[in-house]
Amino acid sequence: MEIREVKTRRDLRKFISFPDRLYAKCPQYVPALHADQMNMLTKDAALEYCQHKMWIAVDERGNVYGRICAMINPHYNERYGTRHCRFGWFDVVEDYELAHNLIRTAERWAKSKGMTRIHGPLSYNTLGKQGMLVEGFENVPQANTIYNFAYYPEFLERMGFVKECDWLQYKILQTEATDRVRNIAARLKERYKLHSEDMDKIKNDPERVKQFLHAYNEIFSRSVYNFIPFTEAEMEQEAKASLSMIRSDYCTVLCEENGDIAAFGICFPSLSAALQKAKGHMFPTGWYHLLKALKSDDNPVVDLMIMGGAEKWEGKGITALIHCDLEEKFRKLHIEYNITNPQIETNKAVNVWSTYSNEPYMRRRCYIKDID
Repeated sequence: MEIREVKTRRDLRKFISFPDRLYAKCPQYVPALHADQMNMLTKDAALEYCQHKMWIAVDERGNVYGRICAMINPHYNERYGTRHCRFGWFDVVEDYELAHNLIRTAERWAKSKGMTRIHGPLSYNTLGKQGMLVEGFENVPQANTIYNFAYYPEFLERMGFVKECDWLQYKILQTEATDRVRNIAARLKERYKLHSEDMDKIKNDPERVKQFLHAYNEIFSRSVYNFIPFTEAEMEQEAKASLSMIRSDYCTVLCEENGDIAAFGICFPSLSAALQKAKGHMFPTGWYHLLKALKSDDNPVVDLMIMGGAEKWEGKGITALIHCDLEEKFRKLHIEYNITNPQIETNKAVNVWSTYSNEPYMRRRCYIKDID
């Protein structure tokens, strides 16, 4: 078996498509769109400052049995005073020696660049998929998260990796807000002169889009573990890739009297089933399944993607306003349940889900080890 660096377009296509074969008989697996993966691995805005290398494990006939991508984000290392290499896009057949060789290949490259530790699975930054699945293998993941077999964490721990952090996800039964919660939300809005702004209005105003993304950057720079502030190019990329897909009836944006963004909650109808039907391709029918999932009003599952508030609003109950606004919208859409985005287990905001009817859904882990 040869560990070969990905240098050609042909090898890159093999790198991207390998998981589709590996997980072909796994009903939980959600394929990523190949075109999106191609753009992310070759044209992503983060590559303006990040270094990355990709490898595939192939036999003499060119059949792929594993893959890995190693990344160095200098902005992360500067911000946190580290010399860390990230690994991601890590998939491998159930063969420990092969998995070890892939990791060792990434480590050797990282060491040649002066790195002292390796951690993952991660992407270039917090916009990408991160966190190896360690609990909840029976569940279908969100479209923006990783799925992996149960032997993956066993292999990493055998190699000497240890837990750096865990992210938790919950399944939340959609329930109606009580009159008490509604009254509290109404009083808070009136007291602080907050109002809800239509997301379509924001999307159609370039200046408001810019303001929204800067608020996103500021809020998560403060509240998200190991967050790396986005560059202007990354924010522009995210605006084109995601904002256009957001439906106003799946989100809430709270603004102050002067128009400044106080807090937001952005959600999407679940795309997991649609991506499973698309099988990694927009054509011939993938576009139809995705458009139907995004536009139809009979999708019973919502993915709770990002929620946050500006620092000045901490401790003033603004989370209740977001939840109350979203609950009213989801009731009209006949939503049955929500899946929360991965949240670091040490984040106090995770505790808010205890007030709802919930059950653990998935646990994800970032592993770390010293480079030998």
